Amino acid sequence: MQVHQSNVIKKIIKNTYFLNFILTFILVSLVAVLIYGRKDALWRIRSAGEIVVLTRNNAHCYYTYRGNPMGFEYDLAKAFSEYLRVNLKVMTPSWKRLTYAFKMGSGDFVAASLTITESRKKLMAFSDEYLAIQQQVIIHARNNRIKSIESLEGKTVHVRRGTSYEERLKELKEEGLGLEVKLYEDMPTEELIRMVAEKEIEVTVADSNIALLNRHYYPDIKAAFPIAKPQSLGWAVRKGEKKLLKEINLFFQKIKEDGTLNKIYERYYEHKATFDYVDLKRFHHRLKTRLPRYKNIIKSAAEKNDFDWRLITAMVYQESHFHPRATSFTGVKGLMQLTQKTAREMGITNRLDPKQSIDGGVKYLKKLYKRYNEAEPPDRLLIALASYNVGHGHIQDAQEIAKQKNIDPNDWKVLEQILPLLRYPKYYKKSKYGYCRGTEPVRYVNKILMYYDILKMEAVASGSGA
Repeated sequence: MQVHQSNVIKKIIKNTYFLNFILTFILVSLVAVLIYGRKDALWRIRSAGEIVVLTRNNAHCYYTYRGNPMGFEYDLAKAFSEYLRVNLKVMTPSWKRLTYAFKMGSGDFVAASLTITESRKKLMAFSDEYLAIQQQVIIHARNNRIKSIESLEGKTVHVRRGTSYEERLKELKEEGLGLEVKLYEDMPTEELIRMVAEKEIEVTVADSNIALLNRHYYPDIKAAFPIAKPQSLGWAVRKGEKKLLKEINLFFQKIKEDGTLNKIYERYYEHKATFDYVDLKRFHHRLKTRLPRYKNIIKSAAEKNDFDWRLITAMVYQESHFHPRATSFTGVKGLMQLTQKTAREMGITNRLDPKQSIDGGVKYLKKLYKRYNEAEPPDRLLIALASYNVGHGHIQDAQEIAKQKNIDPNDWKVLEQILPLLRYPKYYKKSKYGYCRGTEPVRYVNKILMYYDILKMEAVASGSGA
């Protein structure tokens, strides 16, 4: 009997220990969850060594070209991840799912060219402004009927659902303007702009920065007039994430002060500011009518010299407009406008032969590229292009002036400012190679970048840009 009681007591004690262990484990787990739950997003980001951005897969936010990620928002987000010293992960949900995905816990912040609106402030917390924009009515360049907000009376305006455009158009309707709003599910603004250019629809709306980007791809569109006051773009975080928001604002303050924001903006928008309708229409036309004859030659020469064939295509067009017998008043000839000296140096016997001209020109560009090995990409390539246009000697003169001013001689943005100085006696009389029409190489490089950008976007749109 005593033995049985002893066994029962031991069993009770054993079960009690087990029960206490389970209860303690549950309690510790709950405490851990509560403690972790109190940790803010910034703490979790730094602990994980990774920050996740939600953005859009389009020309002004994020896209990949030849396997390389790029885009205005991407470059900003990448700079922010480096500022935090963590890795960047990119997620691109559909527009319809973006807000929902963020609300349900996906991503750490949204960098998708979001306009800061009162309705969106109810859903998420916004950073300070990093870019000012204005909603513009987009119509065909030959449309002379729509000149003001009042002329939208009776018109149908096509926009994506859930955008700030939709909000503003509804406000105009409430104010008494008799227009119709056609809403699309997850339709990119760029696609609606294309539809305007090809006269599939008459009117859409786009932010000024998006309109600026797309008029080079679709020169038949124009931004007719604004329909709202200037607005701000901001990054978004979840409500309550004050530390992360503060860090984002400090980051924006820093990159505004040190010039990083301006440099990233210029990378995507600077050469878009110049718009020549006739030139762009001619370029798009000749891509279809003339380029096919030389495309394989360009691709072969570019591959042999480790250049992107689309960049070389842009360069060939800038040199000769794809005209194999082009001759300038200075005596340069052919598709790549080679001098006699350069042709001999590159082993070219006939400058008017398309294959010889392209092979020789690309080979010479590669030679110049190798000279500027102290410059980092993309500056190295841009300096080489300028050198192709104006000569290595004048680039050396500009670099020497940069050194005298204690600024970086291998930064293209620096040389872009200094080269035009070689027009003035104060500078060229002290330079080894003398007078130079220094604005020309700057214009030359910017034009090539503009054509190259168009070719890249066509590749991305067609799915061949990876």
